[in-house]
Amino acid sequence: MLKDLNASSRPALPRPQYGVDAPGIPAVLGAAGILCGVAAAQSRRGRVANIAAGTLLVAKAGVFLHTTLRGKRRIWERELDRAGLRGDERLLDLGCGRGMVLIAAARRLPNGRAVGADLWTKDQSGNGPAATRANAEAAEVQGRVEVHTADMTELPFPDASFDVVTSAMAIHNVPSSEGRYRAVDEAMRVLRPGGQLIVADPWPMARKYAAHLGRGTLRPLGPGYWYGAPWLGVTLLHVVKDD
Repeated sequence: MLKDLNASSRPALPRPQYGVDAPGIPAVLGAAGILCGVAAAQSRRGRVANIAAGTLLVAKAGVFLHTTLRGKRRIWERELDRAGLRGDERLLDLGCGRGMVLIAAARRLPNGRAVGADLWTKDQSGNGPAATRANAEAAEVQGRVEVHTADMTELPFPDASFDVVTSAMAIHNVPSSEGRYRAVDEAMRVLRPGGQLIVADPWPMARKYAAHLGRGTLRPLGPGYWYGAPWLGVTLLHVVKDD
């Protein structure tokens, strides 16, 4: 009884906050849609076209925000369940950002470790190691999480040191194709034999990673991972390293 009272008297931790991917994009889409609506209200000339364009732009902003705030989280929960983790693995998340995949993985690793690596660019709002650590604490998995400032094209980890490597919409941000292939090679280097590489990136990129590696399965992740439109959807690459 006393234990229950003590637990209930503790202040509730804030929920993890994972930010918005590329926040300028939905802001611009939404603003442009509103301007089209204003133009339609002020003039009959081109009204139908302005209404149609405004509706499309606002809808794209809404789909984008749904993906970044909810859709991608649900999909990664599903994909981590599909990975069949035992609970004692070491997992590396490349471009971990504020920790959405990292923390979802840590919840599945009561006897393992979830390690995040990032250079903390501004592709995600409020990105930074302090935010990631705060989210891990809010999710009460801070004891299973490590955060490193590291370049995914030159990882500071030994060969074969992880059971799983994940990456969510991060590798495509490497500016050159050579750099992106180097990041994929680095991911494979730090994987143990039999380990899994699970990468979500736009279809053209994911297809090229698979071709570069000469292996792997590709699967579209569906409307929950559309960044505004079907042609801006995300594909999953899954590779198992040879024993």
